Amino acid sequence: MLNRIEHDGGILELNLARAPVNALNLELLAALKEAIESAPVQGAKALVLSGSPGIFSAGLDLIWLLQQDDATLEATWRAFFGCCQAFATSPLLSVSAITGHAPAGGAVIAIHCDYRVMANGPFRLGLNEVQVGLVVPEAILHTLRRLVGTRHAERLAIAGKMVESEEAATIGLVDELAEPDQVLARSLQWLREHLALPGYAMRETRRLARADLVEVVRDSRKMDISAFIAAWKREDTQAALRAAVARFKKQ
Repeated sequence: MLNRIEHDGGILELNLARAPVNALNLELLAALKEAIESAPVQGAKALVLSGSPGIFSAGLDLIWLLQQDDATLEATWRAFFGCCQAFATSPLLSVSAITGHAPAGGAVIAIHCDYRVMANGPFRLGLNEVQVGLVVPEAILHTLRRLVGTRHAERLAIAGKMVESEEAATIGLVDELAEPDQVLARSLQWLREHLALPGYAMRETRRLARADLVEVVRDSRKMDISAFIAAWKREDTQAALRAAVARFKKQ
């Protein structure tokens, strides 16, 4: 479900491996959060989050989540936002090796890493939460604005727009494109280039540059999980989610 792969130079790859589309359930999210948080203690110097060829992650497993009780529902969303917070606040450099499609939760986790390398081709990425009836929390919007600017963030989030890799790179949603079989290699190269810089200067400058992100993801008012879950339970939200699941099952 989550493979841990060690690469030269102290780089730890966290590979999402929940077939068929790396949909995120509580077990996978809990394992990912634990892996991110424990990596520094275990001696890792940097992290890569990767998926499968053609699919990075399809986001939260809505089919599974709609069948869960309230306790599991809340635990799952807390684990999901916890993964975002863990990447945002980690002392380790991180890269999302976006190996294919990355809608919704897959895109949300990716934008909290330091850098994003995406497979070039007809692969789509975006925060399409509104399309399935979900509200995008302020903390997530802040993270999106940091990457693409206020105007693009507003347009992408309100419409729940998905963009293909070339447009994602043009607007800054991803940092660079690579051929599908080179996404991981390029991610590792970027990390090694940065790890080769004077360590203290790089880490301290990174800390200062990301201070706004860390502050926002730690602010419970801007990552209001209780409000998010209340919105999830709304009748119109549930109708939109079930309609989305019906579409998924036909695909």
